[in-house]
This record gives sequence, structure tokens and C-alpha cells, in this order.
Amino acid sequence: MAEEKKKEKEKEEKEVSETEENSVEDVVEEEVVTDLNEEDEIERLNKEIEKLKNDYARAYADTENLKKRLMAEAEQTRKYRIQSFAKEVLPVIDNLERALQSKPEESNEGFMKGIQMIYDQLINALKNEGVTEIECLNMPFDPNLEQAILQEKRDGIESGIVIEVLQKGYLLKDRILRPAMVKVSE
Repeated sequence: MAEEKKKEKEKEEKEVSETEENSVEDVVEEEVVTDLNEEDEIERLNKEIEKLKNDYARAYADTENLKKRLMAEAEQTRKYRIQSFAKEVLPVIDNLERALQSKPEESNEGFMKGIQMIYDQLINALKNEGVTEIECLNMPFDPNLEQAILQEKRDGIESGIVIEVLQKGYLLKDRILRPAMVKVSE
């Protein structure tokens, strides 16, 4: 009987031992699975963080580029705000110059002086806004600033020199308002 009790006790200890081993294996297996899940989660979260950082950097760069572009457009608008007005005034200047070139009678001297004053004021106002005349008479022809309307052969003048300005050209700062119409030597 003692032997049977001893066998039973050994059997029970064996079962308890197996149960404990199974429990330990389950716990270890559970810990490994948990560790793997946590590592996967950490890796996934790190990838998401990198993606969000990248998205943020792109959004920031886009915003900075938009800001720079809008500032450049605003600067261009300020710089050339008078362009359309100046283009409309150029024919008025042409007509005032024609009036000043005519020979006045003695009774019209005061009238011509008034036209000269108006012309001078208009030219000064445009100069203050950056409108300047293109100087091209007796200079080499520049197709970027001038439009050749006629060519004429003249003795003593080399080819490609502006010999007559038919209509003055004007610049607004660094932009052409109207090219000069010129006669060029052959």
C-alpha cells in the first residue's frame, strides 16, 4: 500500500509538474507573442511617425513656396502698378510733342507755353513712377528696345545705326511699355 501511495503521489507530482510546465510554456509563448505584437506595433507606429513627419515637411515647404510666390507677385504688382495708365498716356504725350513742334503765331505764344508746362509736368510725373524714354538716336539698333520701320542708306554712317526716331519708345523700370519706332541706316 505504501508503494501504491508512493506511485500515486509520484503520479500526482508528475501531473502537477506537467501542468506547471504547460503553464510556464503557455506564459512564455504568450510573452513571446505579446513581445512580437508590441514590436510590430512599435515598428508600425515608428513608420507612421516618419510618414507624418514627411507630410509635415512637405506641407511646410508648400506653404513657404506659396508665401514666397505671393510676395513676389505683390512686389511685381507694386512695381508695375502704373503700367496700364502709362500706356494710355503715351499717345497724349505724342500729341503734346506734335503741338510743341508746330510754329506758333505770336498771338499763340502763351498757349504754347501752357502746353509746354503741361507736357513737362506729365513727363516729370511719369519719371517719378519709373517711366523713361528709350534713348536710341545715333546709337546701334537694339531689336529688344526698338522696332525698325524703315531703312535708308546714308553716306558717312555705318550700317545698323538709328538715324531717325519716328515714334519715341518708353520703359517702365526694366519693362518695355512701347518700343521705339525707328529708321535704321543700311
